[in-house]
Amino acid sequence: MVLNYLWISFFLIAFVVAAIKLIFLGDVVVFKAIVDGVFETAKTGVDISLGLIGVMALFLGFMTIGERAGAINVLSRIVGPFFSKLFPGVPRNHPAMGHMMMNFSANLLQLDNAATPFGLKAMESLQELNKDKETASDAQVMFMVLHASGLSIIPVSVIAQRVIVGSKNATDIFIPCVICTFVATMVAMIITAFKQRFSSRQWVAILIFSLVGSACLAGLAVFLRHLTPTNASIFSNVLSTGLIMLLFVVFILGGMYKKIAVYDAFIDGAKQGFEVAVKIIPYLVGMLVAISVLRNSGVFDYIIKGAQWFFSQLGFNTDFVPALPTALMRPFSGSASRAMMIDAMTNPAYGGPDSFVGRLSCMFQGSSDTTFYVVALYFGSVGIKRTRYAIPVSLLADLAGITTAIIVAYNWPWTGPVLEVAVPK
Repeated sequence: MVLNYLWISFFLIAFVVAAIKLIFLGDVVVFKAIVDGVFETAKTGVDISLGLIGVMALFLGFMTIGERAGAINVLSRIVGPFFSKLFPGVPRNHPAMGHMMMNFSANLLQLDNAATPFGLKAMESLQELNKDKETASDAQVMFMVLHASGLSIIPVSVIAQRVIVGSKNATDIFIPCVICTFVATMVAMIITAFKQRFSSRQWVAILIFSLVGSACLAGLAVFLRHLTPTNASIFSNVLSTGLIMLLFVVFILGGMYKKIAVYDAFIDGAKQGFEVAVKIIPYLVGMLVAISVLRNSGVFDYIIKGAQWFFSQLGFNTDFVPALPTALMRPFSGSASRAMMIDAMTNPAYGGPDSFVGRLSCMFQGSSDTTFYVVALYFGSVGIKRTRYAIPVSLLADLAGITTAIIVAYNWPWTGPVLEVAVPK
């Protein structure tokens, strides 16, 4: 419902602004610019969606190998003790644990479409333990906020989009995205733990997880800060691409150990890549067209200039402002924020996908999940009407991820374009 009103408002606002420019400013080409942009953007949306087929087929194929090889079961045994502290009301061997683990595992690779079926099953399993069927249980709220915080270790979909639009270094946002999603997840987890009045034993588990994760990320950040920008970029690339390749090899070796047909498993998973890419075409085209209407009518320019004025009055550097539409749209719609990210990477005024704005928009996209969408989908699937504090906590986690992304983007040892951007007149 929110997305419906949002999409309609894009067109109505664009029409009003264009009419004002025509009547009062004498801009006789504004409607032509809007219509030309609509047709061009519709074509771009299809091209981008079809370009995702290969990447989605690749990762969904390897995810299937890992699933059949028992990688998820191994991961469950590793994190099971920690999960039992986060979800004390869920028996350790309950099916919900396995479903949540599969959901989080797919989320770690940002395979949104692969995570959704497991998330729905997890919510359904948790609903079986819920005494008040219309009110979200503690376990359901914790699962929801952790899912919405978007913790990931490899932002597959963002990297894929960067490849498609011609990035020279598509994986350089890998580690920054990990940092942002970790902060967002910790904020979501800690606030929810306070609300649910965790015991001292549960807080110890969270503290250990926080310290280990923070120490790893802090150590990595300090190490990179002591390298030259060139060497830091090289290290980041080697680490990110190396981890992806290691994941592939581990899944293959696991499949060989389990004596499964590895290639057949890959093909079964890869077949889903085409289906996923085709399914998102109408959503991506719809949002890209709506965004194009706003941009070509001049609405975006006014928003950006207004935000720049506001933050400049506060004494902030405003280079991050052109990337903000991605962050603001992310809680409402994944397809809308993805379209915003693509627009930021392909807009020549900002310098391309490897510019400061291009990279920051990708970090915004990879630092959280579509809060309102997942809340509506997951809770709605089991008839939950009272979501309690799930949405406020998720939005606070989103804010933490956005703030972290801006801080990291300004301080990360990027190589390539300088930080200044040219906002269109």
